[in-house]
Amino acid sequence: MRRSWLVLLVCLLLPIALAAPASAGRPSAPRLVQVGHNPLFGRGMNAAPAIYKDFLYVGNRTDNSDTCAAGGTGCPHPHPGVLVLSIRHPAHPTVVGEIGAPEEGTIGQTSRELRVWPQAGLLMVMSFRCSSAIHVCPANQPDVWNIKFFDVRANPVNPPLVATYVPPQRPHEMFLWLDPKRPGRALLYVTTPSSSLDPARPNLVVTDISRARAGVFDEIVHVNFNNLFDPAGLSQPANLALHSIGLSADGRRTYLAHLDGGFLVADSSEVADAIPNPAVRRITNTADRVTWTNPEAHSAVQVPGRRLALTTDELYGTFTAPDHGCPWGWVRLMDVSDPAHPRQLSEYKLAENGTSFCDTPAGQDDARVSFSSHNPTVLKHLALVTWHSSGFQVIDIADALRPRQAAVASPTPLAAVATEDPALSLGPGKVVMWSYPIIHNGLIYVVDIRNGLYVYAYRGPHAKEVATTRFLEGNSNLGG
Repeated sequence: MRRSWLVLLVCLLLPIALAAPASAGRPSAPRLVQVGHNPLFGRGMNAAPAIYKDFLYVGNRTDNSDTCAAGGTGCPHPHPGVLVLSIRHPAHPTVVGEIGAPEEGTIGQTSRELRVWPQAGLLMVMSFRCSSAIHVCPANQPDVWNIKFFDVRANPVNPPLVATYVPPQRPHEMFLWLDPKRPGRALLYVTTPSSSLDPARPNLVVTDISRARAGVFDEIVHVNFNNLFDPAGLSQPANLALHSIGLSADGRRTYLAHLDGGFLVADSSEVADAIPNPAVRRITNTADRVTWTNPEAHSAVQVPGRRLALTTDELYGTFTAPDHGCPWGWVRLMDVSDPAHPRQLSEYKLAENGTSFCDTPAGQDDARVSFSSHNPTVLKHLALVTWHSSGFQVIDIADALRPRQAAVASPTPLAAVATEDPALSLGPGKVVMWSYPIIHNGLIYVVDIRNGLYVYAYRGPHAKEVATTRFLEGNSNLGG
């Protein structure tokens, strides 16, 4: 019944013209129709979303202090916890609760990443010390990190905390993998990035969370491939770290986005097969990896049903590093039919990612803005990618050699927010599309750091792939 209501809603909505990001020569594209929006109290600094049934949860990039983005204090951060929204009516997503202190929304901590294990009724919130430079948090806070598990089955609006897992190193991103052959078996692939060459200092930890409700967390893999790279072949050896990973749906292949190391493939079949004391082994030798000039490999995900992987390359403005800024980062499609020798097939760039844009006044005002790709969720013929101040991009990847723009959304920004992101919206860019897009009952949910939650209906090429998907996100193997 709900699906019928959604289809009727989308059909009745008048098309909404969405302004494209500033760039020259961009082809006209089919529309993304904005179905719903919630500004999330205009707090700014919104982080990752997760969905459980008719509820959506949104983390916070900043904390409960009154630190100002431009320095100093006296700028309160309102609603610093994890916001809870009802999405029963997608046209009107409504905040119905907030997970706050002492669990979330504390000083010095960001609720950076969220996942939901729906079958177990558990919401996972990854928290760690937030930065004074890019998260608007006080300096010199304790270096504390953990992943908290909340029982959304018991109470989705005010879920109780049931367990806390502390990884061996500070986490950054996580991929939730549910074993398709062994119901009830769930693993978290947690990246703990560092440039350490010590094999005992993991860059990737695989943790069995199947008994999370009992507070039992079995770390079954610790791995660090950094010492296998040749420093002479790296442009930034100090930035050698595993940023994030993607898994094939069956869990047998792991795709590595290795910041300055580029793109590689690993064999995780022993983990998928529940072999005792498993290992994740690199398939791609570092000499055969895919790399490029000044890489900042951010995400790597498989294209379902095809021997392809898609990568994003994220760069901030020159505020964070002198070698960042224009032309920022973009998307690449990789042929992984031979995982030992992956190769780049094509790339997808926007006008803002071209050197000609860098010569314009807007391109040179690149300190506190980013027109960079960020997080992808990928279907067989479509890639949904948040692209910071270039908005939300839908890319037609049916022809892997010639990806093309299928649609773009760049919403009208809020007039003001409580906290501007010092690296991404304190400058001229007031749209900062950031999260992994989530497809839920045929609609797309995406979070803009500055401007809140957006709900879109897609009407472009291969629209049926989106419309018939009950659930899909880029950082788990749920749904599809």
